[in-house]
Amino acid sequence: MTEYTMTFRRYIKYTIFMLSFFVLGYGVTSYKSIFLGLTFGTLFSLYNLWSMYSKIERLGQAITTKQKVKTMGSLSRLLMGGLAVLIAMRYPHLFNLLSVVIGLMTIYIIMLIDSLSQTIRISKEKR
Repeated sequence: MTEYTMTFRRYIKYTIFMLSFFVLGYGVTSYKSIFLGLTFGTLFSLYNLWSMYSKIERLGQAITTKQKVKTMGSLSRLLMGGLAVLIAMRYPHLFNLLSVVIGLMTIYIIMLIDSLSQTIRISKEKR
């Protein structure tokens, strides 16, 4: 298993943990639209992570076989985020729009925190 695959799986685990926290918040608190928005946005974020992972895998395979790569799929991920926001705007009684946007950013926040923690861990090991 490559380091990239292990990192991807670690991101999936963290995201599923966050999703379970959001679902628990939906079930326990009275802030239903906020936690439903966070859950909805995070699900779209999880899809975007999977999409990015699969595109990078294809890029790696294309490089090893010396083929051309058409695109990394940034537009499709952007459109998925736009779709999530449009759905949230269409059903404001179900989803809090700001929560959906924060949920869309969840994977990027997880990536940032994980990268910082890995950097700190590696620098401590070098000492």
